[in-house]
Amino acid sequence: MDIENLKIQIKTFFGLEPILAEEIKKLGGRNVEIKNRAVNCEGDLGFLYKINYSSRTALKILVPILEFKAFNQHQFYDKLFKVDWEQFMDVDQSFAIDSTVNSDTFKHSQFVTLKMKDAIVDYFQEKVKKRPNVEAKSPEIKFHLHIDRELVTISLDSSGDALFKRGYRKEQGEAPINEVLASGMLQLAGWDGKGNFLDPMCGSGTLLIEAAMIALDLPAQIFRKRFAFQNWQNYDSELFARIKEVRIGRIKEFTGKIVGYDIDGRMLSAAITNIEAAEMEDIIEVKRQDFFDTKKELFPLLMVFNPPYDERISINDDDFYKKIGDTFKTHYPNTLAWLISSDLEAVKKIGLRPSRKIKLFNGKLETRFLQYEMYEGTKKIHKLENK
Repeated sequence: MDIENLKIQIKTFFGLEPILAEEIKKLGGRNVEIKNRAVNCEGDLGFLYKINYSSRTALKILVPILEFKAFNQHQFYDKLFKVDWEQFMDVDQSFAIDSTVNSDTFKHSQFVTLKMKDAIVDYFQEKVKKRPNVEAKSPEIKFHLHIDRELVTISLDSSGDALFKRGYRKEQGEAPINEVLASGMLQLAGWDGKGNFLDPMCGSGTLLIEAAMIALDLPAQIFRKRFAFQNWQNYDSELFARIKEVRIGRIKEFTGKIVGYDIDGRMLSAAITNIEAAEMEDIIEVKRQDFFDTKKELFPLLMVFNPPYDERISINDDDFYKKIGDTFKTHYPNTLAWLISSDLEAVKKIGLRPSRKIKLFNGKLETRFLQYEMYEGTKKIHKLENK
């Protein structure tokens, strides 16, 4: 493995690729190339540590180590058996394999995963007369197997647990939003920690915490105890310690306000637990409040929220979204508001034309992330005043 010129693939959610690409460039990634739900780049070992520790929109960071073509299961096994696996793991380390398969030749991901596991175990059995352990839950070494038709790519997973697991979520609501998606939404909405932020339906507080992390410029994985790359044979603990020290030295002061409302006391209690776990209780304020009874209190204000939608939470959609629009229009002048919803018919009841629409996925749900600009008076008057 050439630690100066690693080829790296970074996974993300659909729609967040451009945000991730910007993060990669800022952290020093080279030859950045946007793909579907991923960004490819090159970098050294230090960059690999940095992107794992700091990236807000990365889900998983893979380092491809092997690529070959296989036209049947025997070829697949034989080529894997001949690999020098001692370059990547020790026989005493546990391992696991994640698989993504898109092939007519290899139809079952579970079958090829078992074949790869057999090849690795057989290699060590023959070489050192000992078998490494397969550990599904928390392996020391994690491989990623990707098959596209006949092309097989094996990667080392440098992250381990998916990077949306920030370590602060102790409680979750009925329909929690993934931390990576939350951070991506905030960045798409232009939140940079200047001004004030409101989530008027904050649930268990994920958007609030991610907004605070951006405002303070906290590394996304500041609470994470372990990364998979720390079990690699080339792990440089001094380099990683230096990277963390420099990154923590960049934490900023935040002078604005980050506020969350929710009508549900249970949700607020979950939010408070998570906010305390993230050590953000001095930064984030939450109130039991019905958004429809509120008025704008913070200037300037960016609002981003995830209103309840889909079959998980039952509300009268049309009436609910109409109330959102009424509250926007009457109580939140000169505000930029963004919301995410999968109910594309119900959002029409807001009664305002969104100025931007971005397609995102919340889990398997296709959604739209919608921007609304509220002006005092009409848009026309606003434009005249600003000429």
